[in-house]
Amino acid sequence: MSSNFRLVALLAVLWTELPAQDRPNFVVILSDDQSWVGSSAAMDPADPRSRSDYFKTPGLERLARRGMTFTDGYAPAPFCCPTRRSLQVGQTPARHLYQQDQQNWPAAYRRQLNIPKLLKAADARYKLAHFGKWDHRFDRPLPAEMGYDLSDGDTGNGTGGGKGSGGPAASSDPKLIDHITGRACRFLEDQAATGGPFYLQISHYAVHLDIFYRQATFDLVRPWKAGKKHYFPPFAAMTADMDASVGKVLDKIDELGLDRNTYIFFLSDNGGRATLPGAGDPPMPRNHPLRGAKGSMYEGGIRVPFLVAGPGIKAGSVNRTPVTGLDILPTLADLAGYPDDLPTTVDGGSLRGVLRGGTAVSRQRDFLVFHQSVSRRAQSAIRRGSWKLVKTWAQDEVELFDLGADTGEANNLVRERPAIARELHQALVGFLSDVGAEARRTQD
Repeated sequence: MSSNFRLVALLAVLWTELPAQDRPNFVVILSDDQSWVGSSAAMDPADPRSRSDYFKTPGLERLARRGMTFTDGYAPAPFCCPTRRSLQVGQTPARHLYQQDQQNWPAAYRRQLNIPKLLKAADARYKLAHFGKWDHRFDRPLPAEMGYDLSDGDTGNGTGGGKGSGGPAASSDPKLIDHITGRACRFLEDQAATGGPFYLQISHYAVHLDIFYRQATFDLVRPWKAGKKHYFPPFAAMTADMDASVGKVLDKIDELGLDRNTYIFFLSDNGGRATLPGAGDPPMPRNHPLRGAKGSMYEGGIRVPFLVAGPGIKAGSVNRTPVTGLDILPTLADLAGYPDDLPTTVDGGSLRGVLRGGTAVSRQRDFLVFHQSVSRRAQSAIRRGSWKLVKTWAQDEVELFDLGADTGEANNLVRERPAIARELHQALVGFLSDVGAEARRTQD
């Protein structure tokens, strides 16, 4: 046995025998359908357009002051379910939800390394909880089946007041925010009492439609001055209620002294909606300055609020590195001391370096891919550096944008920069072919 091998083996043993209180804890807060500009926390402090001109979200502002804001944070997909499945396994939906091998992908999904398996392999003392919207659909794997110790079970949009349940209207527990927050805080109290490491995912039903809110919040919001892109009091009240939950969770973490060793991630499952029932058409698009909305591969559909706070992360810092929800699983592996190499099918990379001020994430490939097809409009996007290419399959249309100079994707540079467009298109098509993704040219 070589001396290097013995050293690695010794370090692995020492890491495994760390006291439970020295293992990091993780809290992931996932909002639903929240726009990159859907809060009063600027997602790019250098650009005042990157915050809402109406909503007030002191909880998210507080989290941003406490940690790092990622200006270029992405959801894995522009829709709910594919993002939620992808977060658990660190894989793009192109590998599962939009597979050519539709018959066998559900079973394959269940076999993947996921967050519970990973953390329990790092330390069997990890306890995991998922409260709120699970929304895995299709073959409906349950949180317990995936390895969670506690959960709300097989929940979806309808559980928390989804489309078709009414509203806008006042509610005693709008979008089950009290239920979710209460269970989360009790879980934190139990873990603080036992001293065991934990992973807690709080998956809100807000701000997905339908719109429900506290009457007291609505009364508080109603006098606010309307903005040009945001101005609808019912939606502002629902947003404020969800944000209050963020503040309560932060309060509980601090109260219990868990802040010393707890990483907190906040992101949305996809971009904001373009329309709201009863709100009319705004003078300015709701996701301005971004183009597009939920369901689209333009920035408005996939760029989302993305905040991380925790040990060693500089308070109030800003990072412009493109990151994605797929990076959460590899980051947990890195921070918790997962003992094995990650599978090559994991598409994310560890954020440990960028959380310490670095500017690069090491992934299997040097680009981010977004893809949907089958039951959705067949569209894909690839981002490498500041360059982004969008392909709409039904029209065989390719667009190229320089996000560094054109956040709003207004200028298609495919003719001006054909070599870059060709290179990105080849990388995109090659990746989709490698993973066996379905890319049917479905009609819009």
